[in-house]
Amino acid sequence: MNNLRTFSAMGKEAEVLEARTEIEIFRRDGTGCLTHMWFAMDPRVRVRVYVDGETTPSIDMALDLGCGYGFGGPDEPFGSPKMGRYGGHFNSYLIPYGSGVRITLLPVTETFERVTGRKIWWIVRGTENLPPVVAGQALPQNARLKLHRLEAYRAEPLEEFNLCEVGGSGLLSLVTMAAQGQRKSGNAFLDLSYMEGCMRAYLNNEEQPEMLSSGLEDYFLGSGYFHQDQLYFGAVAGLTHLDKANNAFSAYRFHDDDPVFFQSGLRLTCRCGEELNGAMLHDPPPTLYTTYTWLYQW
Repeated sequence: MNNLRTFSAMGKEAEVLEARTEIEIFRRDGTGCLTHMWFAMDPRVRVRVYVDGETTPSIDMALDLGCGYGFGGPDEPFGSPKMGRYGGHFNSYLIPYGSGVRITLLPVTETFERVTGRKIWWIVRGTENLPPVVAGQALPQNARLKLHRLEAYRAEPLEEFNLCEVGGSGLLSLVTMAAQGQRKSGNAFLDLSYMEGCMRAYLNNEEQPEMLSSGLEDYFLGSGYFHQDQLYFGAVAGLTHLDKANNAFSAYRFHDDDPVFFQSGLRLTCRCGEELNGAMLHDPPPTLYTTYTWLYQW
């Protein structure tokens, strides 16, 4: 315990954002684990985390999807114990590093959120020599948190597509999804039937998957195409946007207390709609998916 040293840093009214210009806001050498990040800035700014001398960041997230929501999200305040938006955006993801870590920001649009403009407020906190613990298990010393992104992918009806495909060992930590069916037929039930698609995990190069859900909304702990028509923000899962008139939703699903471990690879997939007993369920439309899949890998 004597070697655990907490550090904290902040920025206040730093007028640093420039369109399409990456800026560094934090750097620290040594071994440790980031435990908290908070930002007041435009939600489309990309937050990049480089660990152990990386030249390509293992975490490169838009702030909104990185905090669990798409399509602008719900009115603030909202959040789960590990992420949300209470005026500022926050997360408490455990991000281990072995020799150093640095954080940069990259605005990708010309327009900045009107309250903060080009100014940012930020907080970064962590602890030196802190081993990350997930599902009661201390992760290996070489475990690193990596973000795998799928951006605006158009899936055709009944297509099964990859959210990520990796080798080696690790565990699934978190999935955020923003999806929108690409048809308005006037029959909302049919146009939302892309949600019949199941989530599948192909573990350790096995040909048969482990079925992670009985439908897409079920994976996020909803049911009946989110039949209650209400947003929710739980510790395990949340629904952060729902617009049935436009066939759209965003949601998150944590696996920290419900881990999916793999020893020699993981392929995580979703299907655009589903079949039952050889017949297509209802009439799923082509659908656009953006997904963030967070894995600890070692």
